[in-house]
Amino acid sequence: MDKSMVKGLVVGGLATVVIGASGVTGYQTLMKPKEADVIAVKDVMETVVTPRERCEDVAVQRQAPVKDQHRIAGSVIGGVAGGLLGSTIGGGNGKTLATVAGAAAGGYAGNQVQKNMQQKDVVNTTERRCKTVNEKSQKHSGYNVTYRLDGKDDTVRMSFKPGATLPVKDGKVVTAPPPGAQL
Repeated sequence: MDKSMVKGLVVGGLATVVIGASGVTGYQTLMKPKEADVIAVKDVMETVVTPRERCEDVAVQRQAPVKDQHRIAGSVIGGVAGGLLGSTIGGGNGKTLATVAGAAAGGYAGNQVQKNMQQKDVVNTTERRCKTVNEKSQKHSGYNVTYRLDGKDDTVRMSFKPGATLPVKDGKVVTAPPPGAQL
C-alpha cells in the first residue's frame, strides 16, 4: 500500500465516523419531545397589605377654663355668710369669737364649694382622631404548572396560564410567555 491509499483510508474512516455521529445526534434530536403535557394548573395568590388612615370625630369633655383660680369670690361670700351666722351666737367676747370663727369656717366652705363647681364646669368639643389600619387583599401573582416530560412530572411557576401542552426546547420546558399571551 502506498501513502496516498493510507491517507485515503484514514480520511474516509474519519468522514464515516463524523457522518455516523452526526446521524446519531440528529436522530436523538429528532426523537426528543417537542412538547410537555400539562397535568395541573393552580392559581398562585399573594396577600397584599395596604395601610390606610381611618379617621373619626369623637366627642370630648374638658374642664372649662377657670376665671377665678384662687376662688376669691367663694371665699369672700362664704366668709361673709359665716361671719353673719357667727354673730348671731352668744354675746360679748363670745359673740366676737363666734363671728371670727364663723367667718373663717364660712370662707373655707365657700372656697371648697366654688372649687367643686369649677371642677364640674365642662366644655364639650369634637376632635378628629385618626389611626392607621392595614387592609388585606389577595392579588393574583402567577400559576404553578405541573407538567409531564419524558415520563417525569415536574412543577414550574409561570406568569401566564398555559394551554394543554408546553413547548420544549433542548430538552427543557419553555416558560417564557408566547406573543399575545394574557399575563
